[in-house]
Amino acid sequence: MNGSTGVRGTPYGIALLADGPRAAVTVAVVALHLRGAVEAGVSGTLRAVEGEAGRALPELPAPQTPAADFPGQAGALTDAMRAAYLESAVYHYLEEPSEVQDVVQDPTVRWALAEVRVGLAEAGMLRVPLLGRTRAARRRIQVLRKAFPVPTGRRGLPDNDILLAVALHGEAALNVLVPRFALRAGLTERVTLREKGRRGRSPRGGTYGSAGHLYCASRGEGCSGGGGCGGGGSD
Repeated sequence: MNGSTGVRGTPYGIALLADGPRAAVTVAVVALHLRGAVEAGVSGTLRAVEGEAGRALPELPAPQTPAADFPGQAGALTDAMRAAYLESAVYHYLEEPSEVQDVVQDPTVRWALAEVRVGLAEAGMLRVPLLGRTRAARRRIQVLRKAFPVPTGRRGLPDNDILLAVALHGEAALNVLVPRFALRAGLTERVTLREKGRRGRSPRGGTYGSAGHLYCASRGEGCSGGGGCGGGGSD
């Protein structure tokens, strides 16, 4: 993957253009995780970690509107501040362990996402007032996905390159770059395969929670039927 230096916009805006609000929140979660501010909780949840990384996030302006399509105040914020507000909104919501889909629905997180949309509209990537993607936005995502394919590994990648990869490629990038965290946090799905009776035959897919052998695809590691994937370090 080529370095992301010189790519216009933040990974949050690129994720929002590419795949919508949940994708942008996922990028924020990964960014916080890389700085040690968020970790996986139990049963596919996320939770904030108290520490310096969390305290460094900006205080959110008040009051925030709960409307997801609130146009914000044009020109009032830079893209960097919008990104920081989104991270802060996600972090503070995760003071209580939560699933990622619940984070997306939080009014303060929705306000922060709306501000990211304002920046995209100002850059000509969203049509006002309906905020649909412009042709330029669709073309830009296609160009970026071609220019920055899914990395083959995480070693040596700067954090911003990791975030750009997640913004552009979603689960495919998560499975390469932060597989254990993504699986435990519920950002990627656990794949279940059923062992066939004949030795040497490849197992075929089943459904999560069924009897048989569990296989965590993002780790390439077998698991017991009732216990899920074991530890083994953090991403």
